[in-house]
Amino acid sequence: MAWEVRMSQSKGLPYFFNTETKTGHWDPPDGVDVNSLPGADYLASAAKTQGQVRASHLLIKHSGSRRPSSWKEENITRSQAEAEDILRGFQAQIAGDAGTFAELARVHSDCSSHAKGGDLGWFGRGQMQRPFEEATYALQPGEMSDIISTESGVHLILRTA
Repeated sequence: MAWEVRMSQSKGLPYFFNTETKTGHWDPPDGVDVNSLPGADYLASAAKTQGQVRASHLLIKHSGSRRPSSWKEENITRSQAEAEDILRGFQAQIAGDAGTFAELARVHSDCSSHAKGGDLGWFGRGQMQRPFEEATYALQPGEMSDIISTESGVHLILRTA
């Protein structure tokens, strides 16, 4: 299918338009890299005007996580200290390289965003757990956080925009 991003005249927000079926959708189409679509610049400009940021993360859950299971482990028993040690090893491998970050997230992250290299898309204030939000907004685009702990587990966050 042929998709593009268009700007809604009535709401002033971007939407996804299928040029074959002539239908529009607010939600991104499944399996499509929306950043590669014609008009994708509308997504970034709309997000900036709404005070949003974009980030990827690499989540390692531990036995104290609010839901200690993931797509790759039914019952996670590692301690928080063990999860942090895993992330420290990843920090050393990443060494500032976004491609390495995405590949490690694809293979090792306990979040369903692993399938997109850890990409969480655009989000605004109040949409993420407070420690995650505060860490993300404190970063500049291209910067990676130190280890951040939330109810979900421990994270490395890469602010992408």
